[in-house]
Amino acid sequence: MKESGLGKRIGEVRRERKMTAEYLSELCNINATYLRQIEIGVKVPSLPVLISICNALKISPDYLLQDELEENEISQIRKIEELWKTVPPDKQSLVLAIIESVLKWEG
Repeated sequence: MKESGLGKRIGEVRRERKMTAEYLSELCNINATYLRQIEIGVKVPSLPVLISICNALKISPDYLLQDELEENEISQIRKIEELWKTVPPDKQSLVLAIIESVLKWEG
């Protein structure tokens, strides 16, 4: 089966870091067979597993996902992230409520 962009990048970074699949899978608390299936594109990792892999490899998720998301989606996500960083903690609930209201509104 053809490697997915995500799985291929995970494997490339793992090898660059001179990690075996067994070692990375231990760090991520997953089975080495499951990790190999992710790397060849047979399986897609859950979000918690993806986060574990990113943390273990010390790499950002956007690098691993760049083939999976369109460029405009990535830039929009980054813009939202940058905006969120500017929201004071006491205003975060309000911002979330506004976003939820906009998403529910059918205009």
